[in-house]
Amino acid sequence: MARKSRLTRVAVKIGTAMGNADRKVQKVAKAGKLARKELDDIAKQVEALKRQLQKTAKRLKHALT
Repeated sequence: MARKSRLTRVAVKIGTAMGNADRKVQKVAKAGKLARKELDDIAKQVEALKRQLQKTAKRLKHALT
């Protein structure tokens, strides 16, 4: 059986490194999308609480006058 040439071994190492890097990039991108979705959800909750606080403040102000 013929030995693998040095070029073949280097090509395999390069391919393996690229595959690992690609996998890491995909994981980071997935985490980024999830974080963005969570941030959007939190922003919506903050807006709802802000509106609720404004209504409550208005009612309280009206009740005190």
